[in-house]
Order: sequence, then structure tokens, then C-alpha cells
Amino acid sequence: MDLMKSSISAIIKNIETAETYLDEKSIENFMNIINESDNVFVIGAGRSGLVGKAFAMRLMHLGISTYVVGETISPAINEGDCIIAISGSGETNTIVSSAKISKERGAKILALTSYTESTLGKLADATIYIQGRTKIEAYDKNYLKRQIDGNYTSLTPLGTAFELTSLVFLDGLICALMNKMGKTEDDLKKRHTVLE
Repeated sequence: MDLMKSSISAIIKNIETAETYLDEKSIENFMNIINESDNVFVIGAGRSGLVGKAFAMRLMHLGISTYVVGETISPAINEGDCIIAISGSGETNTIVSSAKISKERGAKILALTSYTESTLGKLADATIYIQGRTKIEAYDKNYLKRQIDGNYTSLTPLGTAFELTSLVFLDGLICALMNKMGKTEDDLKKRHTVLE
């Protein structure tokens, strides 16, 4: 039980810390690209993909033309579109490959990653740094050094800290987009599914 509570505390601390390093200019640039795009594509692998789907749903509620990469109804990406790529490591093959294809087709790349100097980070037109322990760190052999340095994110398995912080950040971004677009919760409710 103590380990579980410590893990929850580590996750919450990671989320709270986001307020200290999030860059307002980067966030504004991120929102501008989303608003100016004809279509917004969202991609992530595994649990990051689930975070992406949750964000895509809210973008759709805002009336933004949104697609999840890999779904059967996703059209071709083109110039004037953007792709939001979520990858803690910034090196996930499928994400990097999709970002490269998108760039070749003239679309803008928006990245959420813990490694801004990664392949994905370097491809991106706009990057948001999200602190979190990723699978790269999970295999770091220097466990003792991380503990001495006070890096206790090891209490969270694999990319949990990154994924949950990304989810909270993207939900916060929806609130900022609502304000920027002059939308209310009633506007979102009108686009909420009724086929449940």
C-alpha cells in the first residue's frame, strides 16, 4: 500500500512540476498551428496513442477537423494540415516515420516529447517538452545514481509519468483553445456523441 501511495505521489508531483517548465510562447505557437490547419492528425503509440485519442475527441468537440492516424476514416495528410505526434522518447519508429511522411507532404509537425533533441523533436515545427520517465530511462543501468540525484520517477512504470502529464497538459490546452476560439462548454456538448 505504501508503494502504491508513493507512486501516486510521484505521478502527481510530475504533473504539478509541468507548470514550472511549460513555455508560453511554445504553447501559443502550438495553438496557432492547430487553429490555422485545415485538418489535425493525432498520432501516438501504445498508451501515448490513447492520450492522443482523448485529445482528438476534444478537438472534434471544438469543431476542429480531426483524425487519429491509423483509423480507417483518416484521409491523406496534405499541405495546410498538421500532425500532433506524441512520443516520450521521440524515437518511436512509427511516430518518426509518420512525421517524416507528413513533412514531405507539406504538413506541420507538432511534437510532445521528453526529448526535444530527438529525431521527432528535430523534425517538429513546434515542440512541447513534457517531463517524464520514458522507456529509454527505464533501461538506464545507473539506477543508484538516479536515486541519489532524487529522480524517483522510477516509482512509475515505463512511460506513465510522461503519458499522464501529457494527458493533463492536453486537457489544459483544450481549455486554452476554447478561450481562444470563444467556445463554451455548451458548444462542446452540441458535438458530443449521442449514440451511446
